[in-house]
Amino acid sequence: MPARLLEELFSGEDERAAAVVGQVEEAHLPALLAALRGQDPDARWWAVAALGHLPGDAATAALVNVAADHDASVRAAALHALGQRAAPEAVTPLLFALSDESEYLARLATEALMRIGRPAVPGLIHALMHDAQPRVRVNAARALAAIADPAAIPALMGALEDESALVQHYADEGLEKLGVGMVYFAT
Repeated sequence: MPARLLEELFSGEDERAAAVVGQVEEAHLPALLAALRGQDPDARWWAVAALGHLPGDAATAALVNVAADHDASVRAAALHALGQRAAPEAVTPLLFALSDESEYLARLATEALMRIGRPAVPGLIHALMHDAQPRVRVNAARALAAIADPAAIPALMGALEDESALVQHYADEGLEKLGVGMVYFAT
């Protein structure tokens, strides 16, 4: 059955591949890694989808490596799979993906970072405070608001003064979630 499963997975027909993708086992890992090194973007996409179903460090490491694939659809599959795993070792490539030229991929990375939670907070704070791209800061503020870690309070307070109204919105949302809310100081 293992060879038959791989034939179906890499058949080039989405319905056939989708029917077996959840049946992959660790014994398939070498074949999946070989497909990732191949030139066929469809086979690479299905290999990534299958890796998302495999537990373990080897599958996670392969997904981390392919998160920077040159093909946007393969990157999307990897970012989605990393988000489902919520693996802290994925924080660095996910932070890098916040600046992807594709808004869709940047949002996938944001959602994956939200699922990872606290291990992503230091990198998200850095992106919020130092990235020149407003879109990266928006996604960082959105993720920090969702994670609601008290360590982000100073960065979120500072982001209330950001030039982007969306950054300000998510900073306010995050502070509200953390119980800080709008604080007015008399001067």
